[in-house]
Parts: sequence; structure tokens; C-alpha cells
Amino acid sequence: MPGARYKQLAALAADNFGFLTSDDARDLSIPVGTINAMARRGQLEHVAHGVYRIPLTPPDRLAPYKLATLWPDRRGLISHQSALALHGTGELDPDQIHVTVPASYRTHRPVPAAYVLRHEDVAPEDHELIDGIGVVSRAVALHQVYLDELRTGAGPA
Repeated sequence: MPGARYKQLAALAADNFGFLTSDDARDLSIPVGTINAMARRGQLEHVAHGVYRIPLTPPDRLAPYKLATLWPDRRGLISHQSALALHGTGELDPDQIHVTVPASYRTHRPVPAAYVLRHEDVAPEDHELIDGIGVVSRAVALHQVYLDELRTGAGPA
């Protein structure tokens, strides 16, 4: 039977599509070694660098989008076509999720195949939350898509 620390993590993850990060655990004063031990025992799933999932959490169609924002050290925002879909102006496609990170963000980890990683500084007033997922504003997403179409020469469909 899971103990008090697991229950703390599960309560936190319940509002986060079942996900939690090692930073979340640290904020709860739970050592990373405890998180690693829980993962070895199968109480947590290690899904990405520093990101874990409570396996008992039911799947949700938006979970891949939340994970995409957590993967780049919690600095990602859903953007471009993916943001428009979350804003209700398109279809969700978890096979290709556009994630914008700060221009200065660098990683040595391979970018998951499902992510289209973009580097751009987005003003704080253009950050929004949709169902607890960090997303660029509709205006910024439209501008991003427009610029992509200009670059590729592909006009509106």
C-alpha cells in the first residue's frame, strides 16, 4: 500500500493529467531518490527526463499536450496549429504537437518525434492556460501559422 508521500504526489498529479516532475517532488520535500525508487517499484512511470506519471490516472486525450509542455523542463507552450486546435479552431493531432520554448532554451536530449520544437520568446501576456495546459494566445498562434505559411510558400488551405 502506498504511503503518505505517494498520496501527496497522487494528489498533485490528479490536477495535472497524472503527471508530476522531479521539481514538483522537490517542492513537496520529497527526495529524488524516493521518486526513483517509486518508479522502480512501478508506482510511478518515468515518461521523460524529470517527468513521471501516476499509472492509476485514467488516460485523457489532452495528456500528450500537457506532457509536451513539461518535457522541455516545464518551459514549453503549445503553439502554432496545436494551439489553434486547443483554442477550438482545428483538430487535435497528438502525433504532431507544436511546442514553443524560449529562444535561449537548449537541450542535449533528443526531441521526441511527436514534437515540433520551436524557439521563440513569447510575452507573458500571450501565455494562456487551457484545461491546465500552457498555450500561446490565439492571436500569437495565428501569427505563427501565418509566418510558417509565408516561409514555406504554402498558402491557406
